[in-house]
Amino acid sequence: MSQHSRQHVLGQHSLSQMRRYDPEAIAQHYRARPWQVLWRAVSIAWMFAGFLLGLQIDQWRGQTGDHHLWRAAQLRRILTRLGPTFIKVGQALSTRPDLIRKDFLDELVKLQDKLPPFPNDIAFSIIAAELERPVSELYQDISPEPVAAASLGQVYKAKLYTGETVAVKVQRPRLMPVITLDLYLLRWAATWMEPFLPLNLGHDLTLIVDEFGTKLFEEIDYLNEGRNAEAFAANFQDDPTVKVPAIYWRYSSQHVLTLEWIDGCKLNDESGLCAMNLDPDTVIKIGVTSGLRQLLEFGFFHADPHPGNLFAMADGRMAYIDFGMMDQLDQSTKETLVDSVVHLINEDYAEMARDFVKLGFLTPDTDIRPIIPALQAVFQNAVGASVGNFNFRTVTDEFSALMYEYPFRLPAKFALIIRSLITQEGLALSLNPDFKIVEVAYPYVAQRLLKGETPALRRRLLEVLFKDGKLNWKRLENLIAIARSDNSFDLLPTAQLGLQYLMSDEGAFLRREIILALTEDDRLHTDDVQRLWELVKNDFQPGRLVSAAWGAIARETSDRAAALLPSVATLLVPRSEDQTR
Repeated sequence: MSQHSRQHVLGQHSLSQMRRYDPEAIAQHYRARPWQVLWRAVSIAWMFAGFLLGLQIDQWRGQTGDHHLWRAAQLRRILTRLGPTFIKVGQALSTRPDLIRKDFLDELVKLQDKLPPFPNDIAFSIIAAELERPVSELYQDISPEPVAAASLGQVYKAKLYTGETVAVKVQRPRLMPVITLDLYLLRWAATWMEPFLPLNLGHDLTLIVDEFGTKLFEEIDYLNEGRNAEAFAANFQDDPTVKVPAIYWRYSSQHVLTLEWIDGCKLNDESGLCAMNLDPDTVIKIGVTSGLRQLLEFGFFHADPHPGNLFAMADGRMAYIDFGMMDQLDQSTKETLVDSVVHLINEDYAEMARDFVKLGFLTPDTDIRPIIPALQAVFQNAVGASVGNFNFRTVTDEFSALMYEYPFRLPAKFALIIRSLITQEGLALSLNPDFKIVEVAYPYVAQRLLKGETPALRRRLLEVLFKDGKLNWKRLENLIAIARSDNSFDLLPTAQLGLQYLMSDEGAFLRREIILALTEDDRLHTDDVQRLWELVKNDFQPGRLVSAAWGAIARETSDRAAALLPSVATLLVPRSEDQTR
């Protein structure tokens, strides 16, 4: 925002005209209003001081157990009174049963869609003013009370005159003054706290606040949310497990959004899932897989996937219903994230350290050699652990010690990614503490690598399969075995794509490396040939594989490949089939 624009906004003595987050304009506004800032800061400190003092008094009196339910409700009321910023903190905590006691958790869950609504007459007047028509002319029928109320708005169930059942989101009035003041205080607190935090933990902490502020401003623009929903739907148009509600643009504006009504239950509602005969593990798998696709495939991800925004439908689909807080990753970041998952499973901690450099967690001039054993100590149990035993909290706790010794830092861009991952992990914990998220994540990555839809993924597959310049059969076996662990994965079309790649100009390097691996020192390594055959014999006719693949390899390599063809055929092709051909 230009200086002239800032002066115009400030001259109006209002921040309501701001459309984009501008920390300088906000700071200039509140520096001229110190008493307003002081009053808000004192109010926040007073409320939390009273709550913490109450917990301590309960402990002194031995009444901790008796008063926990009351204290949990008190915390929910405090967060509600403090407004949208603190409500969102409570929403994030409501998905963390590993951090929060169950009695507190039950209260914080109410912050997702059971907040006190604002008066209906104000809501209906906002609808009429935004859409420039009376509510009775816009909707054939509308619920007399909101069916849900959240931090930024509330939702009514309505019916259009064309017959469609819809959800009508109406934004809370006067959000901007509260949000901007809290962001100003958070930014001030981030600046004040940085020197007292461990090495680099507070690095660019203000940038993280600014990232949150930018997304919060985008979230209160319902037109932006509608565009996000349509972009998200386009990404998942071929996925039968994900549902995105349609947007009715004629009935939408910056502060009112009309979208398709979704029938279902929240993902953390175990009784609702049982009533629809849905398996919680299947629901979790859909959520984790769709989350991975957002991060690693599309780069456009939902940054606020708490249970109030995710619904399970009776037909088994999972519906996303809120698209206010989204973010975009560039192609390089997506590819590096794929690399990091592969390196984690392959226990290649040297490459993982390089991934941390590429992602910005370490500076390019960092000596990664002493960091490699530290990463191994943190991640070595990841693959086989359930989320109940190995989760982001575990990683965070162990990394907190590393922060004092190694120059790790949190890039601002990853604040929302980590928030999204932690929220999804918390959801998995609430449904099944023994669900192994990593065992869902890696088959997805393995399948994408084996399919090799893009040159970048094909290059990464080669990086996975070759170690010290030699083909690593064990890794190939692991990839295929893990990919096959998902019953929906069909190896045949993937192998056909691989064969096409092998016979293309781009696959020349791989052809040479395979033949060299099989014929090292001018002798046929029968064990390797048989291992390769075991991987593919169930999915191909042996004769077709030998004649097509070996022929393509032999054309590009040495004469010894052709000379060894009879030996390969003897190893791979049963005599009965050879006679038939």
